[in-house]
Amino acid sequence: MPIFQLSDDLVFPHPSFAEDGVLAIGGDLSPDRILLAYQNGIFPWYNEGEPIIWHSPNPRFVLFPKNFYLSKSLKRLIKQKKYSFSINKDFKNVIKNCKQIERKFQNGTWITNDMEKAYILLNDLGFVLSVEIWNTKNKLVGGLYGIIMGKVFFGESMFHLESNTSKLAFYHLIQSFDLEIIDCQVYTEHLESLGAEDISLDKFLIHLQKHIN
Repeated sequence: MPIFQLSDDLVFPHPSFAEDGVLAIGGDLSPDRILLAYQNGIFPWYNEGEPIIWHSPNPRFVLFPKNFYLSKSLKRLIKQKKYSFSINKDFKNVIKNCKQIERKFQNGTWITNDMEKAYILLNDLGFVLSVEIWNTKNKLVGGLYGIIMGKVFFGESMFHLESNTSKLAFYHLIQSFDLEIIDCQVYTEHLESLGAEDISLDKFLIHLQKHIN
């Protein structure tokens, strides 16, 4: 199948046309285009210096909140009350930490400067939120961010500076919002340990149609 070249028009090809998860290139990171993409199961993912690349993988890696795995170690951490959490208190520092954190088997970051600016704007507009985890010294030590539409959360990135604080952010996300499905996009061992699973793209799109409004 071809990889589509986007024009200035706000339109995407159907996500089923994606080849190895890649659907289209080009376009821009305007709020309208990004939100249209997510509504249709598509998201931008590319490296600095590359054209914008739009993805829609099949299968899709998702987490149903009812299947979130609350491990014994996470239960202990919650009971210890070593950390507090907040919503949208410090979005810019959450995305900054996600951008800068070193990750195994990954050279550099996909959170480009333009992506950072685009999601900060979407946060200002109320479509993107962050969950922050703070230690007893009021230091930001973990968090995550993503787009929220209806009962769907599209997870973008997470980070931790102290053990299990990204998992704690995930827990508080689920506790704080009435979500039906969390889009994790592509497989990671970390998210699998929390209960995430693969479903077909067709099933994922059905969930979007049902829960996004």
